[in-house]
Amino acid sequence: MKKIKAFGMYLDSIVDRDPAVNSRLEALLCHPCIFSIASHRLNHILYLRGFKITARFLSQISRFLTGIEIHPGAKIKENLFIDHGMGVVIGETAEIGRNVTLYQGVTLGGTGKDSGKRHPTIGDDVMISAGARVLGPLNIGKRSKIGAGSVVLKDIPSDSTAVGIPARVVKKRDVKIHAIRRSGTFGDLDQIHITDPLEKELEAMKEKISELEERLEVILERKAI
Repeated sequence: MKKIKAFGMYLDSIVDRDPAVNSRLEALLCHPCIFSIASHRLNHILYLRGFKITARFLSQISRFLTGIEIHPGAKIKENLFIDHGMGVVIGETAEIGRNVTLYQGVTLGGTGKDSGKRHPTIGDDVMISAGARVLGPLNIGKRSKIGAGSVVLKDIPSDSTAVGIPARVVKKRDVKIHAIRRSGTFGDLDQIHITDPLEKELEAMKEKISELEERLEVILERKAI
C-alpha cells in the first residue's frame, strides 16, 4: 500500500513539474521518465546481485526506447524527474538525491578512466538545466541550481546557483522554494533568469574605466592650467 501511495505521489510530482502533463494517466503513459526510472530500479537490483551483463543489456534497451542512458550501477533516490530526457546520461557511480530535476541533454559523467568513485553526487532538490555537464566525483549541494549549458568541474555548495564554462557560483542562499499543490516542495525550476558572471564583471570593468577616465580628465585639466 505504501509503495502504491509513493508511486501516486511520484506521478503527482511529474504533473506538478511538467506543464505539458495534465494528469497521472498522461504521465504514466506518455512520460519517458517513468519507464526509464522503473527500468533502472530493476536493472539496479540485477546489477547489485551480480547479473551485471544482463543489467547493462536491459539498460541499453531502455536507452533505445527513451533516449535516457542510466547505468545500472547509479544510485537514485525518490522523485527523480527527467524532463523530455533525450540525451541524458547518468554514469555508473553517480548518486542522485530526492526530488532532483534534470532537463534534456544533462550529463552526470566522469573525467577519464579513473577507478572507484568517478561520477557526481547530487543533493536533494537540485535542478540541473538543459545541456549542463557535471563531471567527476564532485558534490552538488542541496537545493542548488546549475544553469543551462554549464560545465561543472568543482563542488557546488548548497543553496547556490552556478553557471558558465567552467561553472562558477553566482548566487548563494538565494534559491526560491515554492509549494507544489500535491507533492510537497521542489526547487525553483526557472532556467532563464540566472545571473551571468561575465556580464557582471564586464559591467564592473566599464564602471571602473569610466571612473579612471573622469580622474584622467581632471588631471589633464589641472596640467593645462
